[in-house]
Amino acid sequence: MAHSASEKKLIKIDVSADTVCPWCFVGKQNLQKAIDSARDQFDFEVRWHPYFLNPDAPKEGVNKTEFYKQRFGAVQYEGMMSHMRKIFNGLGFEYDTSGLTGNTMDSHRLITYAASQGYDKQNALVDELHLNYFCQGKYIGDRQVLLDAARKVGIEGAEELLSDPRRGIDEVNEEFEKYSSRINGVPHFLIDGKFKISGGQPPEVFLRAFQAV
Repeated sequence: MAHSASEKKLIKIDVSADTVCPWCFVGKQNLQKAIDSARDQFDFEVRWHPYFLNPDAPKEGVNKTEFYKQRFGAVQYEGMMSHMRKIFNGLGFEYDTSGLTGNTMDSHRLITYAASQGYDKQNALVDELHLNYFCQGKYIGDRQVLLDAARKVGIEGAEELLSDPRRGIDEVNEEFEKYSSRINGVPHFLIDGKFKISGGQPPEVFLRAFQAV
């Protein structure tokens, strides 16, 4: 029996991710491909939740290349980067390793806050911050970068939020506690509260989960 458009099942997808995790970028792109090809069957609501790969990262930002070389060693770093560049190219993006990396709390404050203005805006913001950080060498701990991204996707009140260093931290911690505290790697996707998918999986894996739901 054919379903009318109004009866499409809504699939809710909760994503735990960090804004400096390249696999989260890859996962988001692949999820989006899966969603685009299943839109005639389902409606989707994608919600983003904070995760901290490196909670002690400095707020002021450090050179990305230096930081990762120290963390993984120069040889492993080069291997990882060329692998990521290939994967990004395959998705139609240039992977840019220039610029700074650092603490992601402010980006998570903004993303968590953006949800109050609709999950579509939250998703658009995550997209914009991903492009800023992974493809344009911008530092997402920089308030101006965050404000520009918020303005670009039409989020109101970002200036007020970010000018108070304490505002929104409790909300981020609550979200972390609820969605991300029991997982040990990102990206982590919870599909309709039932199916868990981890890592930068191909679109087919998401499509199978949508069907299973």
